[in-house]
Amino acid sequence: MRKLGLIGGLSWTSTARYYEIINQAVHRALGGQHSAPLLIESLDFAEVARCATQEDWDCAAGQLIASAGRLQQAGAQSLLICANSMHRVYDQVQAQVDIPIIHIADVVGGRLKADGVEKAALIGTRNVMTEKFYRQRLVSHGVSLLPADMELAERIDRIVYDELTVGKVTKQSERFMKSELTDIAKQDVQAAVLACTELELIVDVKANVLPIYDCTHIHARAGVDFILG
Repeated sequence: MRKLGLIGGLSWTSTARYYEIINQAVHRALGGQHSAPLLIESLDFAEVARCATQEDWDCAAGQLIASAGRLQQAGAQSLLICANSMHRVYDQVQAQVDIPIIHIADVVGGRLKADGVEKAALIGTRNVMTEKFYRQRLVSHGVSLLPADMELAERIDRIVYDELTVGKVTKQSERFMKSELTDIAKQDVQAAVLACTELELIVDVKANVLPIYDCTHIHARAGVDFILG
C-alpha cells in the first residue's frame, strides 16, 4: 500500500469522517487486521478560518503549504485537502510540493460524468457555491450547474461554522436541509452535489428523492484508490 497524507482539522469533525471511510474501505478490500497507512496533520481550524473570513487567501495558502511540505517530508506519497472550501488555494499548494494532491472537485466531477449526470445543484458554503474555483472544475467534466442560491449559501455558512465544525448537530438544521433538498429536487436537475465535508452529518445521502453526491465520501474513496494502487 502507498502512504496517503491528510491535511485535516478543516474541521476535525470531517477529518474524523475521512479517517473512518478510508480505513473501513481498506479493511473491506484487504480483510484481516489491515488498516490504511496514513499521515494526518490536523491544523487549528480557528487560524485557517480566520484567514478565510478575512478573505486573506494567501494566509490560508501559507498554512496549507507548510502542512503539505511537512507531510511530504514525513513520507506521504499523495495528499488530500480535507475541505471543499480550502481547494480555493489548491493551485498554490500543489505548486509547492512534488507529490500529487487529489482535487476534490475533479474526482466528484469524474463520478458525475461516469454516471451520466449532466445537470446538478451545487450545495455548500458561500465560497464553494459562488466562486469560480470550484464550479469551473465541475463544469470542465461536462456538468451544468444551477445558479448559486445566495440565501441558501448564507444559511449553510451559519450551520457549518456555528454548529457542525464544533460537533453540534441539531434537528432544526437537519429539517432545513431536508426541506431544501426536496425543493431542489423539483427543479430541472439530475443530482445534488453535497460540497461541504461536514454536511453529511445532517444529510442522509441515501434517503432523498434526488441522488446525492457526497464529496467527503467520494474524495475519501479516491484516497483509498491511491493507497491500494
